[in-house]
Amino acid sequence: MDEPLHRIRALHTASTITVYQAYSPDIGVPAVRQGAFPAAWKRDRMTWVKPSFLWMMYRCGWGTKAGQETVLAVEITRDGFEWALRRSCLSHYVPGLHPDRETWQRRLKNAPARVQWDPERDLYLRPLPYRSLQLGLSGEATRRYADEWIVSISDVTPLAREIHALGKARDLDSATRLLPQESPYPAEDDLLAHLGG
Repeated sequence: MDEPLHRIRALHTASTITVYQAYSPDIGVPAVRQGAFPAAWKRDRMTWVKPSFLWMMYRCGWGTKAGQETVLAVEITRDGFEWALRRSCLSHYVPGLHPDRETWQRRLKNAPARVQWDPERDLYLRPLPYRSLQLGLSGEATRRYADEWIVSISDVTPLAREIHALGKARDLDSATRLLPQESPYPAEDDLLAHLGG
């Protein structure tokens, strides 16, 4: 089956969706222990969440990049995720999708969330010809994410390392079996129309 250019691919249930983030151990370890982000986590900064496990691996180098050694799977409510999508703006101007550049800039400035569509990755982190969603949260969205939407936080660093080792050993079948079982997120048309999805 041909993949559409833009699609949210994620591990999800009827009520939750799993997104990924990577932090230094001083944030990641207490977040897992407490099931919430610790005081050291900065609420006043934009935080990016990624529903695609392999895109997260590309971003954090399988948990080897400085400050990204602890890879978290954050299960959040679908209601919260969709709240952010409905109030988000694309991080770049698209003629035809936005009336004009000024209107887009105004929307971007006022939106509590922003979206980027980045190339999905394979097990070797090479870009694929279709894109997956990154969601940036700021202001009200960051507060809601931290205080209302989180269902659970898990440390998936050992899983990332195991999949990476299998990939390096060229055991792609075993590596693929360990990947989170992501499937198309059932987004209604109006949820992504303003995002080019």
